[in-house]
Amino acid sequence: QVQLAESGGGLVQAGGSLRLSCVASGLTFSYYSMGWFRQVPGKEREFVAAVSRNGRITRYADSVKGRFTVSRNNDRKTVFMQMNNLKPEDTALYYCAADRTILSDLRISQDEFEYWGPGTQVTVSP
Repeated sequence: QVQLAESGGGLVQAGGSLRLSCVASGLTFSYYSMGWFRQVPGKEREFVAAVSRNGRITRYADSVKGRFTVSRNNDRKTVFMQMNNLKPEDTALYYCAADRTILSDLRISQDEFEYWGPGTQVTVSP
C-alpha cells in the first residue's frame, strides 16, 4: 500500500521559513517524480513545485520562484520543500504527490499524479 506522509507545516509570521517533508512508502521512490500542491478552502488545488526522479530537474509556480526550493533524497524516500520569505498568501493545505514518469520527464498537472498525501497545514500570519 502506497503512503505519502507530509510533515513540517505550522504557523509562522510573514517573512519566516518552514521546511516541509514528505516520506513515501510502498513504492519504488526513484521511479516517481514528486510534486507539491496547495489548496485554500473554496479554491482549486494549485501546483507549487516539482522535482524529477533524480532530482536534477525542478519546476516552480511563478508565485513561489526564488522563495521555495524543492529537493529529494531517494535513499530516504523523502521529498523536501524549503519555504523562505513566506507571505500570508502562502497559507494553505500543502500536499505532496507522486507521478510515475520516465527519467527525464517532469509534469505539473495534478491529473498526472497518482498518489497523494493527506496534507500539512501552513499558516502565515501578517
